[in-house]
Amino acid sequence: MSVLFRSWSLALSTAVLAGCAGPKLAPFQREAFEPGDTYSRSVAADAAHACEAARRALLSQGYVVASATPDFVSARKSFQPEADSHIEIEFRVVCAPEAKGSAKTLLFVSALQDRYALKKSNNSASVGVGAIGSLSVPFTGSDDSLVKVASETITAANFYDRYFRLVTRYLAVTGTEEPVPTPEPAEKP
Repeated sequence: MSVLFRSWSLALSTAVLAGCAGPKLAPFQREAFEPGDTYSRSVAADAAHACEAARRALLSQGYVVASATPDFVSARKSFQPEADSHIEIEFRVVCAPEAKGSAKTLLFVSALQDRYALKKSNNSASVGVGAIGSLSVPFTGSDDSLVKVASETITAANFYDRYFRLVTRYLAVTGTEEPVPTPEPAEKP
């Protein structure tokens, strides 16, 4: 009985391990295309006001706006977390009416993060000598350059949640979304 149990356990373990070691899916094969609100939100404003609030939200966080129209905003921000690395985030916002003539707009947002690393390359010189031919001689010195090492879309839902909250705040300030209550001035006697 114990031999039968061991061989059955071994067969089951092998099958489980074979299932775990299956082929890895490429990133595009993992795309679910399920409805969700990570990259989009509906706001109670027309497209022009929604995109203006989106632009102001990015400006308030230090992004440099490259393009802004009534239905599109593109902006970039640079970071240098370490001396030999650099990160750039590119934000793209598309503002589309929910329906024709609707006072609501859908904001579609995606942020792309590019990572760069400092790479050193050594220099060498070639010298042509008549009887011998050319001779390559290394010399001390190097050129430093930033090289893109990765590029990916930011997928963190809380990153986008914070951005959408800030956009909603700017819509409220401009009076196109739920107004922020302001205190009434005190009456003078």
